[in-house]
Amino acid sequence: MSKTVWLLLGKGAGGNAQMIALADALGWPYEAKQIIYNRLDRIPNVLLGASVAGVDRSRSAPLAPPWPDLVIAGSRRSAPVARWIKQQSGGKTHLVHLMHTQVPPHHFDLVITTPQYRLPRLPNILHNTGPLNPLPADKLATAAAKWADKLAPLPRPWTALLVGGNSSAYVLDAETAARLGRQANDMVKASAGTLLLSTSPRTPDDAADALIAAIDCPARIYRWQRNDPENPYHAYLALADQFIVTADSASQLVEACQTGKPVQVFDWPRRQPGAALKRALLRWSERRGDSETPPRDWSGRLFDWLVYIGLIKPPRDFGALRRALRQRGALRDLGEPPSTERAPFDDMERAVQRVRQVVGEEI
Repeated sequence: MSKTVWLLLGKGAGGNAQMIALADALGWPYEAKQIIYNRLDRIPNVLLGASVAGVDRSRSAPLAPPWPDLVIAGSRRSAPVARWIKQQSGGKTHLVHLMHTQVPPHHFDLVITTPQYRLPRLPNILHNTGPLNPLPADKLATAAAKWADKLAPLPRPWTALLVGGNSSAYVLDAETAARLGRQANDMVKASAGTLLLSTSPRTPDDAADALIAAIDCPARIYRWQRNDPENPYHAYLALADQFIVTADSASQLVEACQTGKPVQVFDWPRRQPGAALKRALLRWSERRGDSETPPRDWSGRLFDWLVYIGLIKPPRDFGALRRALRQRGALRDLGEPPSTERAPFDDMERAVQRVRQVVGEEI
């Protein structure tokens, strides 16, 4: 029996894409509710509770009965809204949340997360390896057809270098970018192939300059531009024989790994937080994502509790994501030989099955 679904879309393109992909995979009719937030959305979720206080109701899609069977949300800001909808429905609406709720997860029927968010092992939390962003087969096919002849004269193998940049966890400075350029250059020269380079919106100009200056092997170089129809990113995903991806970008790492081709990651030291916060974050980061052992001292327990209720949001642990990808045989460090065994990416299938169980549909 078909279910009615609302998607609470925010301003994050990645989160929105995951919600839409999950809804498409479920195959039920859905409404995409674009939510615009006001300044009250900065209040911690644990204080907002089940509320639309942080929503600009005049600019957002209407939230009114009949209430849906299922709400899929995917951002910190949308968690109070989803809880409010369930409250208005008299508890009949089921809540599925992606990534991290920043509120105790027992308020949701299902939380679908990935390793970098480091959520606990609980019955209502599904731990996947990567985001629910399947490779867009139509875009890949179109891009491959468009670029195949342009790239054909270049010697193979083709190594795609996908470069991120600055984030809350990483700073890509010119020195680091130059080192990446030299290592990629040496690898491509050794293979007698071609480097297919693409920067991203987060790549600083000085880092891009230093990176490109370090390359003298055969190369096709693309510097990212906004709304550029000639962006070859999807063509590189479709046509490259192997990949080098910078450690700061979860989406690029997972997309490269989903191609089934060899992927190597380039990592470098993360941003350094303040001393007191650094100690707490290091304690958190050193705990494995599948650990059920609580910290031994009171400060560690307090920190974990503050994270659990949503008053502290620790930096995403990309190391945990890379470990999960390594365990699948999908990822190696730059310079390592590729894995000979790979586990299939079944994240979407697992998510769909669990969502159907949550709403009571027979599998």
